[in-house]
Amino acid sequence: MSFFHQYYDEMTSKCICGGYHEPLTAERIEIGRGAISQLGSFLHDQSFYRPLLVYDSNTKAASEDFLKHIFGAGTISYNESVIPENEQGDVLVDEQSIVHLLAEASSETDVMIAAGAGSIHDIVRFASYKMKIPFISVPTAPSVDGFTSQGAPIIRRKVKETYPTQPPIALFADLDILRRAPTRMVYAGFGDMLGKYTSLADWKFSAYSADEPYCDAAAAMTASALERCVYNRHQIAQQTEYGIDILMRGLIESVMAMAMFGSSHPASGAEHHLSHYWEMAFLQNNQKQLLHGEKVGMACAIIADYYHDNRERILSAMPLYQEKKIREIFADIPAGRTIRSYLYDVGNHNDFTSLGISEELIYSSLNEAHRLRNRNTMLKKLNEI
Repeated sequence: MSFFHQYYDEMTSKCICGGYHEPLTAERIEIGRGAISQLGSFLHDQSFYRPLLVYDSNTKAASEDFLKHIFGAGTISYNESVIPENEQGDVLVDEQSIVHLLAEASSETDVMIAAGAGSIHDIVRFASYKMKIPFISVPTAPSVDGFTSQGAPIIRRKVKETYPTQPPIALFADLDILRRAPTRMVYAGFGDMLGKYTSLADWKFSAYSADEPYCDAAAAMTASALERCVYNRHQIAQQTEYGIDILMRGLIESVMAMAMFGSSHPASGAEHHLSHYWEMAFLQNNQKQLLHGEKVGMACAIIADYYHDNRERILSAMPLYQEKKIREIFADIPAGRTIRSYLYDVGNHNDFTSLGISEELIYSSLNEAHRLRNRNTMLKKLNEI
């Protein structure tokens, strides 16, 4: 299936923005009921006969029956690797998890299958890249937009760094599995989508203020996916087949827009910088981690308020000829209370204190998180004024 026909000529790699982007590398993307049933034939077609199934204890329970049914005929011999939790009960994308997976893979492993959510995918993405073999994505929850990402954020010595790796060669997102995901995971996926409100604003601001690269097609693709999720948020909250399909497609379109453009600009701005800052603070204090999308959704509401409260400071620091464009950016950012109402509609909570995030941590992140990435967000501009 193709998400790009209205934006992008996949034969020539030419975008409607006039630029030429890197070709999109996923050979196959299947989203729907029973999608996972097509995995077996794909493995045969690609001549993969020694797959390694990778999951954690929770995602194994969610997907094992579906996957073993596919391999039940015995024509494909597979091995398994269950990534262990740490002392806080988290599966971290760190040295320990990666070494665990590399140790359990054999020289005969010809493809890895990531059955899980964001962390499992990043662990497999990095390990398979280092082994120079492909991997296949089998999401078990619509919780994050990183399933088909090329980069892997790895925690080294409690500091998060993103490494260029590889995207999956195929994705099989089965709605029968995804609809069974815990409510919290669905809430996280919706929160990750809401983060596009401020990431798109920051991206456009960086294009106007610092002449950073920009693509109207990637921005439009991301904004369209966001609006469909917001419009159907009650269906998402009820985890109907239609709602989960909308959310999953939105998450995939978001990361594909990043892949098409060649960077994370369309979907990662100051809200993600706050999220990463909070994550590293939790790591330093040995606290149990929050889900990525939980943090991003809450950070989006905080950043939206922060930007609106400081709009005149930002405008006063810009050349007069840019004022109209900057005001148009603010017009596209909902108020923080609106974003929090959307979060409540899906997850029945929208208070950062319920996630264990202190006011002190928020304050320090607003003053320091912009340093995590060399990106000209409005948060960076406010800290430079």
